[in-house]
Amino acid sequence: VQLQASGGGLVQPGGSLRLSCTASARTASNNGMGWFRQAPGKEREFVATISWNGGTTYYADSVKGRFTISRDNAKSTMYLQMNSLKPEDTAVYFCAVSRYSGSTTYTSGYHYWGQGTLVTVSS
Repeated sequence: VQLQASGGGLVQPGGSLRLSCTASARTASNNGMGWFRQAPGKEREFVATISWNGGTTYYADSVKGRFTISRDNAKSTMYLQMNSLKPEDTAVYFCAVSRYSGSTTYTSGYHYWGQGTLVTVSS
């Protein structure tokens, strides 16, 4: 499975962006998926995850209430709607496919990763 993340860019604080992640294989629709991010000099951290059918989602406390994860299995695509962006949201955002059908918050639970898309929040 190959993943292509897109939608990153430069946005002012308080602005919005929508990230997309498209999988090369429909088999990804049977698995949970997630978003992680990595800021310069920091460890990769969990952002949000969604189960195979979209029925269960979890968010990091730092983004809860501002970010929304969703997926469209017919298009083999997952989304991350990011609102009220803050400078501390600046990072490379990675999408990933879980080893499991449910939602997973730890990196070792994922076996396919996209290349990342850069989000910069700055005035």
